[in-house]
Formats: sequence, C-alpha cells, structure tokens
Amino acid sequence: MTQTPGEYGVSNRIFFRLFQLGNTLQTRSASFLGVTAVQWAVLGALSAERAISGIALGDLAEYLMVSRQNLDGVLKRLERDGYVERAVGPTDRRARIVRITPKGRSFWDNLERRIGEFYRSATLDVSQEEKQSLSRLLDRLQANLKAMGDNGSGEAAG
Repeated sequence: MTQTPGEYGVSNRIFFRLFQLGNTLQTRSASFLGVTAVQWAVLGALSAERAISGIALGDLAEYLMVSRQNLDGVLKRLERDGYVERAVGPTDRRARIVRITPKGRSFWDNLERRIGEFYRSATLDVSQEEKQSLSRLLDRLQANLKAMGDNGSGEAAG
C-alpha cells in the first residue's frame, strides 16, 4: 500500500526524529552518565535478576538488537574497566557467557541512581500517560520493523 505525500511526510519525520533521538541519547548519556548508551544497555541487561549467572553472548546480542561484532567491542571496553567478564558456558565449553562482576554491580548501582535523574530531566514535561502511550507506539513500530525482516515481503505483518 502506497502512502499519500502527507502520510509519507509524517512517517519520514517520525523516523528521522528517531534517528536524531538515538544520536542525542548517545551523546547525552556519555556526557551525563559517563557511559555510552550501549554500555548502559549492556550493564542494565547483565544486572537483571535473570542474568545473575550470566547470559550467552549471542543471546545478549539478540536481546540488545546489536551485532555480535559491535557487542564484542563494547564488552572489551567493559572488561578492561573490570565491569564484566566472559566465561566458558556451564554446559558447552565452546559457548561464552557474559556476566557482570562485583565491581560492575557496584558501578551499576551508582549509575542507576543517576539514570533516574537522567530520565526525570529528559521527560520533564511529558506526563505519565504520554510516556505510556509513546512506549506502546514505539513497541508497535519495533514489531512492524521486525516483521518486515521476518516475512520477507517488505510489508509489516498484521
């Protein structure tokens, strides 16, 4: 189905704003929090209760929706700083798992407090209802984008 020029313009503006927002998040998180957005996401994923014993490298890349190559570079920096470690998988010696270290956990706990302030500043004039609505809309966009790759037709499933 073809979009009208008006629909195309609005869609173009949405996706361009998402692009800009991603870049702004990257620069602001680095200056405000001292970590990149990807480092923040990795530490957040590894600090979750379900990740106590670690996460397989491939599963972590899939969860974060980043390539294994990009994730590897981020992990090397986090390992260098002593925040994460890679270990041999418990059932498959060829598999690698990633887990947060005690130093990384302490860093995350401190960072998480600053993240709350980051969120408050970034959403200062956005109501709770608007945040929930935006979250649902972004979930739908993400599902549609994922479906484009899954069904091979270029059309979102639906």
